[in-house]
Amino acid sequence: MTRILLMIIFPFYLIPTLGLMVYGLNCYVLLLLFRRRYRAAQQASTDMDQRTSDAAPGEAWPAVTTQIAVYNELNVVERIMRAVAAMEYPGGHHEIQVLDDSNDETCRVVDRVAAELTTQGHDIKVLRREKRLGYKAGALAEGLRQASGEFVAVFDADFVPPPTFLTSTVPFFADNPELGLVQTRWGHLNRQTSLLTRAQSVGIDGHFVIEQVARCWNRLYMNFNGTAGVWRRAAIEAAGGWSWDTLTEDLDLSYRMQFAGWETQYLPNVVVPAELPENINALRGQQFRWAKGSIQTLIKLFPRLVRSPAPLFKKVQAVLHMGGYLVHPMMFMLALLALPVLAIKEGLHLSPIFYATLALPLCLSILAPSTLYFVSQRAIYSDWKHRIALLPFLIVVGVGLAISNTKAIGEAIIGKESPFVRTPKSGEQEVKRYRAKWPWLALIEIAMGLFSASTFGIYVAAGQYLTSPFLAIYAAGFLFVGMLTLCHSLNLTGGTMLRVTPKPVPQPA
Repeated sequence: MTRILLMIIFPFYLIPTLGLMVYGLNCYVLLLLFRRRYRAAQQASTDMDQRTSDAAPGEAWPAVTTQIAVYNELNVVERIMRAVAAMEYPGGHHEIQVLDDSNDETCRVVDRVAAELTTQGHDIKVLRREKRLGYKAGALAEGLRQASGEFVAVFDADFVPPPTFLTSTVPFFADNPELGLVQTRWGHLNRQTSLLTRAQSVGIDGHFVIEQVARCWNRLYMNFNGTAGVWRRAAIEAAGGWSWDTLTEDLDLSYRMQFAGWETQYLPNVVVPAELPENINALRGQQFRWAKGSIQTLIKLFPRLVRSPAPLFKKVQAVLHMGGYLVHPMMFMLALLALPVLAIKEGLHLSPIFYATLALPLCLSILAPSTLYFVSQRAIYSDWKHRIALLPFLIVVGVGLAISNTKAIGEAIIGKESPFVRTPKSGEQEVKRYRAKWPWLALIEIAMGLFSASTFGIYVAAGQYLTSPFLAIYAAGFLFVGMLTLCHSLNLTGGTMLRVTPKPVPQPA
């Protein structure tokens, strides 16, 4: 009977174990690709800055439309509008569109600031729709139909572009007529707010410093990150335009554009700071949208990817890229099956070597992303030694979100539709708090945390010390995220987690 159970359960344990090993090993591949091209990526930005710094923008510069996607962004909308208006570009060549789908007080702020900026000579238009069809993607598509620019810069409302953003990005299009997209690196406005925002900053840096450089500069498929980038309008139209049949319209359009033959450029030296979610519910919602949308995009584009003439390695990297969130259901499955696998092992008296072989991929899956994050911090920060101390906390939060992201992936696979839920922003001085729904999933996470903690104790009592640390991480992650979700939902922590610095004082415009 025990052997029959092993035959039934073991494949469900082995498959996610091997899957995590594949994703872990691919982190090392990306690190090698990063080291191969990082200096070239940096030098490209430096060379362009030198070429444009002495030449004042003139009539030869192309027309650019900057789109600001807004939906109930009362806390941050004025800041982004003024920052975009302050970007350096020749007069008469820069159009600003505020794509305002709001249904709250945000509308009044948008109208007031737009009127003020118009009197100052800025070409700014506020576009509103009767129905929020297609959410953000629908707003971008409608704005594009009315845009006058040959190139389109896109910003979410919580970003603050530097004045030199356009002059640092647009010239790359003149050098390469096949270039369809220039993406810049995200910075962090509120990194110091709490341990939660600090940990997120490390995770985001890993993507923007390592993964984007590795993919773009080694001629792999790269994604637009939804904001802080500039598109060639012709590339958007050639790819079929914005689509809202997935929750990650940015990832979808990025791949369709590259399938159509257009190229991408990533600039790690051009940094646009933005807000990180300060509330675990906001972070959960953001990650849920990214997880579900990326799998929706993978399902949608996989047939086209297979038929494309791209090299096999490039196709494999594309699948690993779009399917990156699959690590979460794999981790969840391992946490569920750890106890029955131990019982089967004890009944069969399997050798320690057999069990160690199963634990090795888990080690790779945990250590590889941490190595990637470590390298990213060391590459761009002088105080990287202090920043990497956040890695254990980042791992705990990432594991804790596995159940929520597993639900997101399940919905994507079965084709369940869900609305585009914006990530709430607090701004420099929070005026309004946008509440999330009651998180029933938190109760499941707490229960799963208690189960993993019990499994950890059983493993230690059985002398299975090699696998026990992973179960401790699972227990800590599920319990932490579940309990913090309840606290934030009931506003027991003031909306943020372990705030370590006060809100910054707003700076004059």
